[in-house]
Amino acid sequence: CFITVSVYRWAANVKHIWSLPLVAHILRLVAFLYQALEDVEKNIFTLRETLSGDGEVEPNQDHVLQIALEICKEGVLSLFVQNLPSLGWEGRKDLAHCWCILLRQKVDESHCCVQYIENHVDLLDFLVVCYKNLEVALNCGNMLRECIKYPSLAKYILESNSFELFFQYVELPNFDIASDALNTFKDLLTRHEDAVSEFLISHYEQFFELYKRLLTSDNYVTRRQSVKFLSEFLLEAPNAQIMKRYILEVRYLNIMMGLLKDSSKNIRICSFHIFKVFVANPNKPRDIIQVLVDNHKELLKLLHALPASKGEDEQLDEERDLIIKEIEKLVRLSV
Repeated sequence: CFITVSVYRWAANVKHIWSLPLVAHILRLVAFLYQALEDVEKNIFTLRETLSGDGEVEPNQDHVLQIALEICKEGVLSLFVQNLPSLGWEGRKDLAHCWCILLRQKVDESHCCVQYIENHVDLLDFLVVCYKNLEVALNCGNMLRECIKYPSLAKYILESNSFELFFQYVELPNFDIASDALNTFKDLLTRHEDAVSEFLISHYEQFFELYKRLLTSDNYVTRRQSVKFLSEFLLEAPNAQIMKRYILEVRYLNIMMGLLKDSSKNIRICSFHIFKVFVANPNKPRDIIQVLVDNHKELLKLLHALPASKGEDEQLDEERDLIIKEIEKLVRLSV
């Protein structure tokens, strides 16, 4: 109805150019497009029921596999992604559901739809860029996280130019989309240990320079989520080599010292869990020791005032006391 009224108004403004028969033709075309879109969404819903069942009848797995093979053969996966923004809310939701089921289908030991995407990696770039589209961002996030379950697809996204966009997306003003982007970002960095380790070793400077912006963001949610994730990520065993390199750098020590002053209790606690590794490192470089000694009065004051978190009060107190003693020891040795 809105489009019909708009067309009439537009035609009235240019009536000296456009005839009423032409306007009527345009309206018929609009109606045809609406009907075509409605038919497409009905077909997608039917596909969803075929792939996952209707709640009463279970899907026929042989049929599901055959559908997946035909969809890859005919290039329908590309059409799914490219036309996602044209669908309505229910159509997008059904399509994202179908996407997740299709990617899981295996022929022998290979996933046919994953192989198709490996040969059409522009689809992954398209899905990442769609985070900028408010209408489809959450659907694309869901589809991306399904892709990330497969090492080859996750590796491509990590090493693509599109990956850097996530450092922008996690600060988007729309909280739901920013949170969804962060979840995708976390999956990329935790799903496949070997691929992530290889990526961070070869892109160390670039990655942590971008991550520094998140840790020092003016946005409280961004700071809190980024320092929390980093405190968990660096302390995971597979990331030991990355952590050892990280704690040798004064620039990152300074960031953690700054976060120890944050007004947020949660941020102070998370930053402490990273700061303590700088201090506890038995092979601290001279410049790290010098920064700790030069700032020992303020650091001791911040550590004594550090709040305890529920459920870990005793452990946090023990770790804080050990770090305080280590800083005091460094000060004595420097005299």
